[in-house]
Amino acid sequence: MLQVVQAYDRAPITEIETDDEAALERKLQAAQQIFANRDAWLKPHQRIAILRKLAGLMEARRDHFAMQIAREGGKPLPDAIVETNRAIDGVHNAADELRNLAGREIPMGLSAAADGRWAFTTKEPIGIVAAISAFNHPLNLIVHQVAPAIATGCPVIVKPAGTTPLSCLDFVKLVHEAGLPEAWCQSFVPAETALAEKLATDPRIAFLSFIGSAKVGWYLHSKLAPGARSALEHGGVAPAIVDKSARLDAIIEPLVKGGYYHAGQVCVSTQRIYVHDSIVNDFTERLVARVKSLRTGDPTLKDTEVGPLITPKEADRVASWIDEAVKGGAKLLTGGRRLSETTLEPAVLVDPAPEARISREEIFGPAVAIYRFRELDDAIARANSLPVSFQSSIFAQDIDVALRAANRLEASAVMINDPTSFRVDWMPFAGRRVSGYGTGGIPYTMHDMTQDKMILLKRP
Repeated sequence: MLQVVQAYDRAPITEIETDDEAALERKLQAAQQIFANRDAWLKPHQRIAILRKLAGLMEARRDHFAMQIAREGGKPLPDAIVETNRAIDGVHNAADELRNLAGREIPMGLSAAADGRWAFTTKEPIGIVAAISAFNHPLNLIVHQVAPAIATGCPVIVKPAGTTPLSCLDFVKLVHEAGLPEAWCQSFVPAETALAEKLATDPRIAFLSFIGSAKVGWYLHSKLAPGARSALEHGGVAPAIVDKSARLDAIIEPLVKGGYYHAGQVCVSTQRIYVHDSIVNDFTERLVARVKSLRTGDPTLKDTEVGPLITPKEADRVASWIDEAVKGGAKLLTGGRRLSETTLEPAVLVDPAPEARISREEIFGPAVAIYRFRELDDAIARANSLPVSFQSSIFAQDIDVALRAANRLEASAVMINDPTSFRVDWMPFAGRRVSGYGTGGIPYTMHDMTQDKMILLKRP
């Protein structure tokens, strides 16, 4: 049995049964059998109808999902409501995208050998999908992995994070209630971590969707069966550059949201802020004032802005990184104090050493670091100096500065006057270098979960 607790106060929520190796084999066999039977494949209009009904069922349980996200994951209730709304919209997005998922004509007759032929491609589901998810968006991440599989006709076995399984299990129940036969979408809560690896690397798996640590993701990627595809979504140490032309009264709020949303437990959370020397003092004063006013505490309360970290161990780690930075010469201007077993006051550090962990590794906690610069290209070089690369920001009113930074920042997306954490669910979302492999976003995932088949007709 797995005990699920509230992130904030560690109070028990419930216990759930776990799956052993025999259960995994049953689930893999069920997925394999239904996919092998082409007569059992659901037509696109049937999949659309299931997804539409699923979205309606989720809508009816919106408040339940939001509170559950707040309890098991520790995300403040207002943000949990936003996550639930995004998840519902994501299911609609997968259904909508089926209208655009199509093959194309391949030109023939361009050479004598190709004359008298007609060719076109069709889209087919790639096969069984293994989806391994993370705790920080316990409903919306599941939707990003499962809804594309349903839409494209791939059987999917989804493993939620062990700390936040309840939203996933409830979602899968609604998938079945919406009319999808069980073998097409199965949850998997392993009794031991090794079984997650066994799922991901099984030769029957055609596609691995992994959201989590780079160490685990790249390891699983190296163990995939021949021919299996993967999409890996890891973390970054997201940089934001604040030019001297930036409007300070307009940028503090988005930067605070970018750095402290879900207590910094977001893969594109703003962590490093490079501020022009001429405005750094004014900027720092304003940022610290706003961070001090953040309402930190119980995530189930409607006015909470920053909740807990997912476990006491994570709170210990983040606190130790802050302490290390201070011992290495950084100034701690606010925060860092332990408020509960899992909750830390949001912290602002100034000028940590380059070798400090907060300067080079993803803290995944409520802390940001400020660094000063004089030349834009120096700030860009420092922002690009790490092996991780995901989303970045440039805050500037000078269009030349904004476009120069956007052109030179090593990132999959550069936000101009928006935080690094900005995302809508239909845009491409991808880590570069160590930060990931492939492209997320529902339409892009649907493309990856299909494969082209060319059909050629020789005319009489």
